[in-house]
Amino acid sequence: MGSDDVTETFGAGFLVRWLAAVAEDVDREADRLTELDSAIGDADHGANLKRGFAAVTEVLGKEPPTSPGAVLTAAGRQLISTVGGASGPLYGTLLRRAGKTLGEDAGVTRERLAEALDAGVAAVSQLGGAQVGDKTMLDALVPAVEGLRSSYEAARAAAEKGALATVPLQARKGRASYLGERSIGHQDPGATSSALLFAALADTARAEGAR
Repeated sequence: MGSDDVTETFGAGFLVRWLAAVAEDVDREADRLTELDSAIGDADHGANLKRGFAAVTEVLGKEPPTSPGAVLTAAGRQLISTVGGASGPLYGTLLRRAGKTLGEDAGVTRERLAEALDAGVAAVSQLGGAQVGDKTMLDALVPAVEGLRSSYEAARAAAEKGALATVPLQARKGRASYLGERSIGHQDPGATSSALLFAALADTARAEGAR
């Protein structure tokens, strides 16, 4: 992988390495995620995701799937079965729907991954009944997927910008919505962890010479 061509393909191994990088980032940032969640949630977001992505890394290491779609489907299934609260079903739905969208193709492109994650984001929106502006993970996911159509780094930047943009918002969905105006002034933990997802993707792509 070394070209900027959107037709450049990658296989299952790339996504396994991406999710391993996510697990490392979540492990490092778990306390921060929990601190954010303690202000407007149940104070368990960091611990839950840390456990979930560690389980994903373990299961993918034992039996590495042979296609990109199978990697994401297995990861999503593991998150749903391992992570409590809302984050397990939401992240699990994101990855599992993306995996099913990719199907059994042995190789996919960045553009194809963006399409698959877009389908995953739509499923998350449907599951949680949220949209951009509601102060949820969608505030980072939606712009990140759009950015991914241009480059991995654009996806990272868009996700981080989206997460920061949740600070002045009032939560309209999820546990934080119960706080009403008191949710204003806090960065959404789900959007923050979603930004970690795309930061890890950009780091993985950069390490392998992809754009």
